[in-house]
Amino acid sequence: MNYQLVIKFWRASLDDEAFMPTLEAELKQVLGNLVTLDGYDLSAKEINLFVLTPDPRHSFRRLKGVLEAKGLLQGMSAAFRVEGGDQFTSLWPLRAMRKFKLP
Repeated sequence: MNYQLVIKFWRASLDDEAFMPTLEAELKQVLGNLVTLDGYDLSAKEINLFVLTPDPRHSFRRLKGVLEAKGLLQGMSAAFRVEGGDQFTSLWPLRAMRKFKLP
């Protein structure tokens, strides 16, 4: 079964989105061939990065180090759902205060 892992970056915590192509390349290197980076979308309040993976928790643990090294963990959230599903399971922050949703 495949899952969609979504990494949500809050725009207020970012200078701009110019880092996204470089970040995608670094994440692909860390995650390897078992996952597919499915692009990202931009909105006024957030940037959502999409990753298709058979094991979203494992994939998030692997990419978390890259995000932490770039200082992005405090301005982001992450969740996953069954590919094509509606209901998200939150991964980050550990005690999410609000329900994860896409615009």
